Amino acid sequence: MRREGGSAVDASLIDVRFRDPLGCSRQVPWLEAAQDVPFEESPAVRPFPVRPGRRVAPGWWWSSTTGRLVAYGSGVMRTELMLLDRDPAVVALACRPVELVWREEGKAVGHAPQLMARLQDGSGLLLDCAGRSGPSARLAARARVVAAAAEAAGWFYRLAEPPDPVLVANVRWLAGYRHPRYAAGPSTSALVEAFGSPRPAVEAVCELGDPIAVWPAVFHALWSGVLRVRLDEPLHERVVVSVARQEAEAA
Repeated sequence: MRREGGSAVDASLIDVRFRDPLGCSRQVPWLEAAQDVPFEESPAVRPFPVRPGRRVAPGWWWSSTTGRLVAYGSGVMRTELMLLDRDPAVVALACRPVELVWREEGKAVGHAPQLMARLQDGSGLLLDCAGRSGPSARLAARARVVAAAAEAAGWFYRLAEPPDPVLVANVRWLAGYRHPRYAAGPSTSALVEAFGSPRPAVEAVCELGDPIAVWPAVFHALWSGVLRVRLDEPLHERVVVSVARQEAEAA
């Protein structure tokens, strides 16, 4: 985090660039805007390019957190978006809605974190995705500035490494059942009672009724956090499922 004299970048001298709901570009002091501007409602600060030859093109993710579509620009952004969508601390999501701007060695420098999440306490999380070989020197340097700016505003910043592929595969499967329509099977109370003691999923499913109707409700409950299961191991029909702690206490 350097300026011309070699000193750390002063967060009070950092601006934030974003687009308002009407699509007009704005640039204001970061520390002021971080407290007042609902960045999660802003469109991407710049469009996501379509790169020929890439396996994943820009697209839309339906967020179960907000019930709205969120635009993403790449496969890694979609994966992190999916993981944040399941995080109970997150109340809103957006991809690249802000760009932090500061001066470094006499030149304007800008960095737009790939994701932004609004948290329950009103603060925010900015997130970038590091590649499999780790962040580039350029990203690492800019990440330090963004992390300090986020901390000064009472926010958080994360430079995320590639997540565990087993975790991603499991959460991706559960995400297929994130829509509320999949809760139309057994009631939450019936699921909590059936899994009151940890047990293989298939045993409780067969007790609750027609597996074709019950499995989607179980997967939805696992996505939403009513039920819990280890996600660092492959999911299968005999995986041990239990009631999440908060639901068990409420019951």
